[in-house]
Amino acid sequence: MSEPSENLDVERNDPGPGDGDPVRDLHVELEDLIVQALDAGDIDRVEGLIEPLHYADVADLLERLTPDDRHVVLGILGDDEDLPEIVSELDETVRDDVIDDLGLASVAAVVRELESDDAVQIVEELEEHEQKQVLDAIPVSDRTLIEESLSFPEDSAGRLMQREVVTVPEFWSVGQTIDFLRESVDDETLDLPEMFYDIFVVSPTHMPVGTIPVSRLLRTKRPVKTTEIMEPEMRIIPVTMDQEDVAFIFRQRDLTSAPVVDDGGRLVGVVTVDDVVDVIHEEVEEDIMRLGGVREDDLYEATMATTWSRFSWLFVNLGTAIVASMVISLFEGTLEEIVAVAILMPIVASMGGNAGTQTMTVTVRALAMKELSATNAMRVVGKEVLVGGINGVLFAILSGVVAWFWFENIGLGLVIAMAMVVNMLVAGIAGTTIPLFLERLGADPAVASSVFLTTITDVVGFAAFLGLAAVFLL
Repeated sequence: MSEPSENLDVERNDPGPGDGDPVRDLHVELEDLIVQALDAGDIDRVEGLIEPLHYADVADLLERLTPDDRHVVLGILGDDEDLPEIVSELDETVRDDVIDDLGLASVAAVVRELESDDAVQIVEELEEHEQKQVLDAIPVSDRTLIEESLSFPEDSAGRLMQREVVTVPEFWSVGQTIDFLRESVDDETLDLPEMFYDIFVVSPTHMPVGTIPVSRLLRTKRPVKTTEIMEPEMRIIPVTMDQEDVAFIFRQRDLTSAPVVDDGGRLVGVVTVDDVVDVIHEEVEEDIMRLGGVREDDLYEATMATTWSRFSWLFVNLGTAIVASMVISLFEGTLEEIVAVAILMPIVASMGGNAGTQTMTVTVRALAMKELSATNAMRVVGKEVLVGGINGVLFAILSGVVAWFWFENIGLGLVIAMAMVVNMLVAGIAGTTIPLFLERLGADPAVASSVFLTTITDVVGFAAFLGLAAVFLL
């Protein structure tokens, strides 16, 4: 394999006319160059390659490096102004290692520079005594906001929201609002966000009464009152709402931001779309991991921690496999008489398992996206049973013909065809009803559905095939 060229063009984003260096994207060739420079101990070259990268790409790089190389890169970053954003973008497991490497004093400096929502994300992962040290090292105003956010339930809108909000009173005009925003740049006493999408009009009791998109504000003449251009109908988020429900609302309403209120209806923060994108990613990742029997993303976990976290899932699967084996043992005589049955038996079970997994995946996804409810549940179940039945008949014909010609036994072909129809129908029923039943019980369908589904399709597949073989072939 040829070595990456030293003159490799790594400038992917052309900044266009004007001053300023281009921003590089992290890609395989550039990553190779950085690793080679680290191996060679060429710190100046590493610094030169990293300097133009976006902070999110630097975070990706840190995640992929070995702990020793990561330590070197962190030393290079030093007091880099993007270090707070880099730390906030890291995977949780890697972030823990980076925090240990940086030390709590540096972590406190990082937290001071971040907006409240990102600061909370970092502080909440620290041990209690570490939280205290970090919070004691930041200004009282910032500390109060973070402590209030930490008092809200985990994975709630209160943890997700940004405390810095642009608010204006009802009696202000567009001109007053614009002047206020301009003056706030030089006023350190005003705690406003660097980036925002909407301005919130509040009552004297600090309750939100309307929202104004920044684009509308800038296109309106100065004397116009803010109440004349505001949107009075807002989707208000309770501070205790689960972040998954918040993400659903943003998706349904195509929101860019939404006000968050406390129990008294007072505005306490704002959820923005960039945080919602992270929530959607986390929730999808969580469901995928759980469907695969993994509790969380353990890509960066230590070997023993990963091994132990997966053990419980594999232990449950061992139990279900034993149940399926016990069913097989009931037909020991059939297997001894007809060896071909043992050869064909896995086909029925595996087809049912795969068909059931397809149905279960669609059902779990529909539940997560709130597309499946009591109103349409029976219609969905009916459809999946019909799909299972149709596929069962089609694959029954295919597998029956294969078995017939393979073993020159038409009776064996008919038996596997009948068993295939039965198991595919059961797979369609189980793939939809198991997640629905678990959700009704308050359990997470993504966690337990696959265990029950595999057991049912294996047991039914083996029992149907071996039972029909015992009746019609012996």
